[in-house]
Amino acid sequence: MKKISTKTITAAVFIIAMGFIAYYCHYTGILQNLTAEGIKEYVNSFGMFGPIVYMILFSVIPSGSIIAIAGGMAFGMYLGTIYTTIGALLGSTTAFYIARFLGREAVEKILKGKMHSFEEGIEKNGFLIILILRLIPIIPFNVVSYGAGLTKARFLDYILATMIGIIPGVIVFTNLGDKALNINSPEFIQALLLFAALIAASLVLKKKVSLSKIQGKSFFKHPEA
Repeated sequence: MKKISTKTITAAVFIIAMGFIAYYCHYTGILQNLTAEGIKEYVNSFGMFGPIVYMILFSVIPSGSIIAIAGGMAFGMYLGTIYTTIGALLGSTTAFYIARFLGREAVEKILKGKMHSFEEGIEKNGFLIILILRLIPIIPFNVVSYGAGLTKARFLDYILATMIGIIPGVIVFTNLGDKALNINSPEFIQALLLFAALIAASLVLKKKVSLSKIQGKSFFKHPEA
């Protein structure tokens, strides 16, 4: 009998756990009130277990910016940044291993025609490419996670680049949520200006940078269904 690898077991556990969590979120109706205030109230209703619930929610719900703002409202900027980062790493790890476990055809179905093909460049310079993709939203977060899982990129390079790359955005969004509790304060105006600066910088860099230039290889997107 062929021995099941540790990676296969890990992927299976991630898939089952996230499937259960996604079902629970749908069953409880949290997905129907996907606002920062609604998520904050839902998370706070769990008391001391609120941070755990928040990190799990962040790992399975795609609207990361809304949840990050809710994290700042519920836990403040500093703890919100920590919990949001952990949640994002859980989600990106899950997507990475799902791709490795299920393969390209299944991932294409999950992303509904939005899958990108990562060529050899990401396997040779995985850390740098993933870091740039996380810093500059050339491609949606989940597409990068699944796409990287389909390549031979090392998981350590992938997760470190993800962690470093998401920090600026996480700080800006959680800070905005934290300061939104008092919209008449100068701090809230400053938070809005930082948010505007992040969006402007991302748009400018997105126009100047393409993935084909980053990795020096071809890159394509399948037509949307």
